Amino acid sequence: MSESIRNRVRLRAPRLEGRGWLNTGGRSVSLDDLRGKVVVLDFWTFCCVNCLHVLDELRPLEEKYADHLVLIGVHSPKFEHEADPDALVAAVERYAVHHPVLDDPSLTTWKAYTARAWPTLVVIDPEGYIVASMSGEGHAHGLAVLVEELIEEHRAKGTLRSGDGPYVAPPAPSTALRFPGKLAALPDGSVLLSDTAHHQVVHLEDDLSTERARYGSADDFNEPQGLLVLPPEVASRIGYDVVVADSVNHQIKGIRLADGAIGVLAGTGSQLRERSGSGPALKQDLSTPWDVAWWIDRVVIAMAGTHQLWALHLAPDPADSTVAVLAGTSSEGVRDGAADDAWFAQPSGLASSADGSRLWIADSETSALRSITLTDNGFEVSTHVGQGLFDFGHRDGAADQALLQHPLGVTELPDGSVAISDTYNGAVRRFDPASGEVTTLATGLAEPSDALVVTSPGFDTGSATWVEPPEAQAEGESKPAPPGSTSGSVHLAVVESAAHRVTRVALPDEAQRVDGPAHRTQRPPTELASGPVTLRVAFEPPTGQKLDLRWGDPTQLVVSASPEELIRDGAGTATGLTRTLDLDPAVGAGTLHVSVRAAACDGDPITGEVPEHAACHLYQQDWGIPVILSEGAPARLDLDLRGV
Repeated sequence: MSESIRNRVRLRAPRLEGRGWLNTGGRSVSLDDLRGKVVVLDFWTFCCVNCLHVLDELRPLEEKYADHLVLIGVHSPKFEHEADPDALVAAVERYAVHHPVLDDPSLTTWKAYTARAWPTLVVIDPEGYIVASMSGEGHAHGLAVLVEELIEEHRAKGTLRSGDGPYVAPPAPSTALRFPGKLAALPDGSVLLSDTAHHQVVHLEDDLSTERARYGSADDFNEPQGLLVLPPEVASRIGYDVVVADSVNHQIKGIRLADGAIGVLAGTGSQLRERSGSGPALKQDLSTPWDVAWWIDRVVIAMAGTHQLWALHLAPDPADSTVAVLAGTSSEGVRDGAADDAWFAQPSGLASSADGSRLWIADSETSALRSITLTDNGFEVSTHVGQGLFDFGHRDGAADQALLQHPLGVTELPDGSVAISDTYNGAVRRFDPASGEVTTLATGLAEPSDALVVTSPGFDTGSATWVEPPEAQAEGESKPAPPGSTSGSVHLAVVESAAHRVTRVALPDEAQRVDGPAHRTQRPPTELASGPVTLRVAFEPPTGQKLDLRWGDPTQLVVSASPEELIRDGAGTATGLTRTLDLDPAVGAGTLHVSVRAAACDGDPITGEVPEHAACHLYQQDWGIPVILSEGAPARLDLDLRGV
């Protein structure tokens, strides 16, 4: 048992309070019910790719320590849509969450535990006391060590209890598709669809429902998302017709349609833990690739897990293919300009323009439409719609005032405008680059995640039928296309992910207009004093690990702000986990962006006491913390990377 745990200040864990519980058979769960068990609270929100990584990291621990460990998901939403109880039920199924989940839409329990980031893990011992908190991902090893220590300690004290936890599995659903993700068109008018929760790719006829074939299984794919049909000459050269973003396997794969053969084009199958990477494609770790597009003779990858765009150069022999970072530093936020200095936040949708000059990007966590172009000065990133990590809504009008809510898909339309799958608004929006205006094409959709322009022979405004998206029309009911539909034969095939289907949506000549309210995430701002403020990130390596100081300080702190003027002094990158910031009272409020890294190794590298097969572990986390400066507020901000 580590000295820090043995000598800790004992702090009683607050009550678990929220709107209700999932995966408990309708029962509420209290910490008193769990006395005698080690409890881990996982504060998450289903939009957050880092939270999804943690779900995967925790699965082996849930299985290994099933008799003594209870994992509780505390869902504290960022976006308005995530507070919808039906959306949470769908997300718990979508991401195979097999433990109780507390629905915390008002962030009651989040505030009680003073969480500051998604994800945050809090460990509670069998007597009901908090023993550790950890922000970000990558803590599985240290958490396993801590759980082992707590089990041993409380077995010896007689305060450990074994047996089943409160989890009750919900009924298993059954539909032809399950949470489909992305579409791609084939030359004969048929389409490919990633059937994400079934871990397959489906070939659909041009009616968008009849299945021609299925490719792969759970042995081949794990939650496939983006699809790309390669140019014929490229497909002939590499031996695969289709590229697939295999998100949870952290790989890019190829499908040969003639015989269904599937092969790996990039990725080792392990999640990337470093901030960037480049080199041989088959030897490079990736992190949750979400979409793929063909641009400037490369496969561009929306690397959601590292908040970047990567480029994959395909060679006839996969061993000769290479990957490299195209844009993004891996810091989260909206920052335009030179690609290698730009910020993204979970890019999830890609579409190249018809003339190849621009790649459109759905940047989901900033609720933004962005793009990248190749200029005389190199690759440049621009933002067309979107304001920041915490600003969202459903508002049309001038692009610099318009608002989206966590879009996952982007599609160029025949007139050069852009359709945005505005996922959490349940809408398809349109951005017109010529006028700089945003309008709404369709509403009432169930989490649209992608769209495809399709043409159907014989589809005209006088005789054709289409499925109307608004809620007023019953599912599957058809009616004549409305007057004003463009040309009649062109429409959108929209993936309604939460409805497990593909829906036809007509393209009207005049789009709807919505002037809804603006929203900010309901996370309460942190009050800080103006002037000098001490920022401290707590990090204690797990038992058996030490900071490796042989080549200098193995920690790094990166601090910035939106707006930049909030920090008069102290921004930038430097070693160490403590920083003094000078905050400008004239600015008054904003968002602090804090990024931290710390490396610890098994054993003690300084003394040479290193076990056989020792490994080093990288711990890292990004925070976006809304702050407000006020007189008498604390002049100190404490964050936990891994605190005891």
